[in-house]
Amino acid sequence: MFAVHLLAFHFAKLKEDQIKKVDRYLYHMRLSDDVLLDVMARFQAEMVKGLGRDTNPTATVKMLPSFVRSLPDGSESGDFLAVDLGGSQFRALEVKVFNDGKQSSQLESKFYPTPKEVIQGSGTELFSYVADCLSDFMESRNLKHKKLPLGFTFSFPCKQTKLEEVKFLLSWTKHFKARGVQGTDVVSSLHKALQKHKDIDVDVLAMVNDTVGTMMTCGYDDPRCEVGLIIGTGTNACYMEEMRHIDLVEGDEGRMCINTEWGAFGDDGALDDLRTEFDRELDLGSLNPGKQLFEKMISSLYLGELVRLILLKMTKEGLLFNGKVSAALLTKGKIEMKHVSAMEKYKEGLSNTKEILTELNLFPSEDDCIAVQHVCTIVSFRSANLCAAALAAILTRLRENKKLLRLRTTVGIDGGLYKTHPQYPKRLHKVVRRLVPNCDVRFLLSQSGSAKGAAMVTAVAYRLAAQRKQIDAVLAPFLLSLETLRDVMNKMRTELEYGLKRETQDRATVKMLPTYVCGTPDGTEKGKYLALDLGGTNFRVLLVKIRSGRRRSVRMYNKIFAIPLEIMQGTGEELFDHIVQCIADFLEYMGIKGARLPLGFTFSFPCRQASIDKGTLVGWTKGFKATDCEGEDVVDMLREAIRRRNEFDLDIVAVVNDTVGTMMTCGYEDPNCEIGLIAGTGSNVCYMEDMKNIEIVEGNEGKMCINTEWGGFGDNGCIDNIRTKYDKEVDEGSLNAGKQRYEKMTSGMYLGEIVRQILIDLTKQGLLFRGQISESLRKRGIFETKFLSQIESDRLALLQVRRILQQLGLDSTCEDSIIVKEVCGAVSRRAAQLCGAGLAAIVEKKRENRGVEHLQITVGVDGTLYKLHPHFSRVLQETVRELAPRCDVTFMLSEDGSGKGAALITAVAKRLHNVGQK
Repeated sequence: MFAVHLLAFHFAKLKEDQIKKVDRYLYHMRLSDDVLLDVMARFQAEMVKGLGRDTNPTATVKMLPSFVRSLPDGSESGDFLAVDLGGSQFRALEVKVFNDGKQSSQLESKFYPTPKEVIQGSGTELFSYVADCLSDFMESRNLKHKKLPLGFTFSFPCKQTKLEEVKFLLSWTKHFKARGVQGTDVVSSLHKALQKHKDIDVDVLAMVNDTVGTMMTCGYDDPRCEVGLIIGTGTNACYMEEMRHIDLVEGDEGRMCINTEWGAFGDDGALDDLRTEFDRELDLGSLNPGKQLFEKMISSLYLGELVRLILLKMTKEGLLFNGKVSAALLTKGKIEMKHVSAMEKYKEGLSNTKEILTELNLFPSEDDCIAVQHVCTIVSFRSANLCAAALAAILTRLRENKKLLRLRTTVGIDGGLYKTHPQYPKRLHKVVRRLVPNCDVRFLLSQSGSAKGAAMVTAVAYRLAAQRKQIDAVLAPFLLSLETLRDVMNKMRTELEYGLKRETQDRATVKMLPTYVCGTPDGTEKGKYLALDLGGTNFRVLLVKIRSGRRRSVRMYNKIFAIPLEIMQGTGEELFDHIVQCIADFLEYMGIKGARLPLGFTFSFPCRQASIDKGTLVGWTKGFKATDCEGEDVVDMLREAIRRRNEFDLDIVAVVNDTVGTMMTCGYEDPNCEIGLIAGTGSNVCYMEDMKNIEIVEGNEGKMCINTEWGGFGDNGCIDNIRTKYDKEVDEGSLNAGKQRYEKMTSGMYLGEIVRQILIDLTKQGLLFRGQISESLRKRGIFETKFLSQIESDRLALLQVRRILQQLGLDSTCEDSIIVKEVCGAVSRRAAQLCGAGLAAIVEKKRENRGVEHLQITVGVDGTLYKLHPHFSRVLQETVRELAPRCDVTFMLSEDGSGKGAALITAVAKRLHNVGQK
């Protein structure tokens, strides 16, 4: 028994000595975690370089866009063909994908050899061989009568311009060297070869790299899969990158799969400090010296040869086989990866090693077998370490792109080295987890290879094309041509004229209400004025101090009060009592309760005025519904409420619309401002009209401001041709169905609701949110217009868009976010264009009024939609320029709102009244 223990101890000591000997000899191949973290940092820098337009030409890691923008979502279905070229065998497949809720598929395939004379012959011969094999496969599967889409896995670095278009092969890798292919269009070459087979009808829909194919195969089984990794004859990785980081492709929405082509990492010398003399010797003897240096340290095509070169040198130095070199050991390619894997097997490793070395006529001792086995371990372990460092760099980038403290993701893997080497997967996983402890990574083996992935890419492309068609059909009615906008402009012009004429005014939808504001500020206004501003969910009270002369200025003090929904939709008496309560609070706050100040009342609802201080409410808009107000003079109602309170008295001089207030505010700064536009909760315009054109008011001299109340444009059906079913749904669900139709297509109060209706429709069609309509999406008003402004912001990444949607209870994918952003864009763009068409009608009317060939005019603008939406103002201005090219329109933002305008109107009215008294 003692003898047995002694023998075991002796063997263990012998093994330890041999391992130490090899460790010392191959010291540079054993990489510490610090070195691997450094490699990871170098690779991260190369990724950034490869993604940049200016730096890509000199980057070794080319970061090639694959034009694969979407992972499988389980709704794919159909019959697809795939071919896979890039490894030691060529493969043809038929893949049936079922949309049965189980994400199931059927796969039939056939392998064909890749003869050396074909893969190192001419390009024409290579693609003819691929076409012949595919024809044979289709014959065997009885598919020649069918027209089928084909996905092509081509595992070499290519520059793509579309999913189905390859501009050219950058370089051959692995053992491929077909002449006349580099720099040519690969898909075109395959098309030509297939055209010679008149009996088959195949449409090449997608060309992908094997890493992309692997990711898509695994992504079909696990939606979290966003990395593809190949560790076999060659090595490479792909991952889903944010479009905003990919300078080489137009657009910044969503993600695209990037084929890193990491095999060339270090071709610029970046890894020279890690490359050994054996790496250099192997490279010099390869088909492509100086290229794919990282791959030559990792992939199975080269690891066997690395082991042979190490063993040869150790033998020549007398460290192995008594210094006797066999002819086999001198022969390139005699040790292959399969030998390395066999020698590293846990139990049979030493016996396998002895057998393999004996076949090489080396007659090893036990010491030799232990040493050789350890050489294999060091070479393959270094491969796993380097692979782990580069993969850790990709995982870190994914985590940082998503702004997560911890990433949960899946890596799809394929390749003979990973699949057949007994220790490789365990080593790789362990090192990755050590290098990126903040990433929870699942490693998923691709059971069906990358070719199924090519079919999946094709299936996804099919699905996306069908979805695109459906989405385009939904949004098509929102895309207004210049001709349609011109028609809207002409109809608006007609309605403006109807509103001004005595005999047509009653039936006009654009009411063209006289405001009795007949002058604009001239700089002599002065004094203290009170202003009220009612028009939305907030009510503002202001004290405005106007100074005239050289030190002309306007100083304002204001306080904002909320108008609760129950007050907005209660009785008129309650509403005006609430307004007076707010005034009382403000006067007390300012310490001026005893002063009898002139007051201007901005009342942003359609009123019929008989004078500047009388305004009869025509009808409520923007969610107000207070009873006993319509048909009443709002100034009288305010006076009554002040009397009821019996605390203070005010001199109500003017009641004005917010558009008029905006025009006057801007007119104080720019005398050329004769139009006021509100684009906010509501939508409206006023402008200075020649008295001679206003038939409903006596007098022909001078001008008067007309409050168009254009929100009612179209209430007679004249723009029904551009109203969509979503507009009709929003209108029917509103407080004033059938009224303010133009406003409901252009104003902030309604745009979010239009978007919500479209999102519901798209979800019902299975195009959004996996077809699940959430409870929150069913709630009217949940999608506020402020969300459109946020979602459409150019500065906002899709991750932030997803967060906004999640706040609304909508669990969206990246693709969902892109569609939602597109819907918001279509709705807000149409609103801005329609607003622009209406405004163009007014500026053209102003030009004709003045009888000039070219008009210069300023439009004063206020409203949250115009101010806060990232694109509304630009689109509106572009539309006016296109439709009214003879009008040079300046848009001036009203910084102080329509409340200041009300004070200015009051001041102007006081000035004109005083002049009249003299």
